[in-house]
Amino acid sequence: MKIPPLISYLGKSIAFGLMVAALLLLFFPSLKGGALLPDLISNSREMSFSYAAHRAGPAVVNIYTRSFAGNRGEKAELRPQGLGSGVIMNQRGHVLTNYHVIADADQIIVALQDGRVYSAELVGTDKLTDLAVLYIESDNLPVIPQDPDLRPDVGDVVLAIGNPYNVGQTITQGIISATGRLGLSSMGPDSNGRQDLLQTDAAINEGNSGGALVNTNGNLVGINTAAYHLNGNQESYGISFAIPYRLAKRIMDELIANGRVIRGYLGISSVEINPIVARMMNLGDLRGLVVESLDPAGPAAKGGMQRGDVLLKINGEAISGVRAAMDRIVESRPGAQMKISVIRDGKPLELTVTIEEDLRYQNQQDATSAASAS
Repeated sequence: MKIPPLISYLGKSIAFGLMVAALLLLFFPSLKGGALLPDLISNSREMSFSYAAHRAGPAVVNIYTRSFAGNRGEKAELRPQGLGSGVIMNQRGHVLTNYHVIADADQIIVALQDGRVYSAELVGTDKLTDLAVLYIESDNLPVIPQDPDLRPDVGDVVLAIGNPYNVGQTITQGIISATGRLGLSSMGPDSNGRQDLLQTDAAINEGNSGGALVNTNGNLVGINTAAYHLNGNQESYGISFAIPYRLAKRIMDELIANGRVIRGYLGISSVEINPIVARMMNLGDLRGLVVESLDPAGPAAKGGMQRGDVLLKINGEAISGVRAAMDRIVESRPGAQMKISVIRDGKPLELTVTIEEDLRYQNQQDATSAASAS
């Protein structure tokens, strides 16, 4: 006798249901007493970032600055000036913070989370990246966890650690909203350096500057530096910035080694070739940079580069964009020769340019470092 399809389907469904019920009773005996699955779920450990907080938090310090009231002298009085945060980067006692946290300070105080307090020595500052390195003399310092291979990406969960409004160490949570955001400079002769910032919606308030942005493992992702404000009286929530770890570490190492950051300088202002630029200039499928202007006394002009030149390669490597080209130039040592492939009036040319040191802001930084010494 043939079983009707409907009865066969219902029989299989009932058999499958009985099998699932038997498995649930086998693995969850408490269900025999009428326990509900939501009760079981509620007993599981809730998501927590305590591991990252406890791993990174001790290495984030509070920074207090004081300055002399009136002219310096025997009767001059040191008065509180500002506050911020910092990050202990190594056992030698180097603390990384923001330049604007310690700018114009006559005395810098570093307070650890375990109660230790030190007068800090200023090692060096880099105004262009808003970074400063301090030194404290101590043993058994907690050091922020660091991963040189870390590559932050949009959507990564991050924690901002600092001392907002001097209420004590506070941790806020968010995600990385964007990377490579808002360069603080361009390749132009009047620019003031460049910086690829991480954008985050983790709250960064006054006093958080110089603190740590870490991932859920507690590894340093960046140095908190700024929150975006629409105007002087109105705040824009959820738009904060941090200096990426790799850039901050490179700047710190240079400040420790040289007391200043040595940057290569080419002296051009350029625009990246996109489909619109390519169409306007009849460049076809060429990809690279178009020189908009030059410093007449800069290395590019001395090497024969002209306004309107299309830059295609640097030392034989194709130029992928303004940021990549700028990195190559800035990280080149003064005196290094660079072979630049260009197109001029439709004809290929090979130019040799000698990189010079970027001294445009060095005098300002030297004066600031001298005035800020504790």
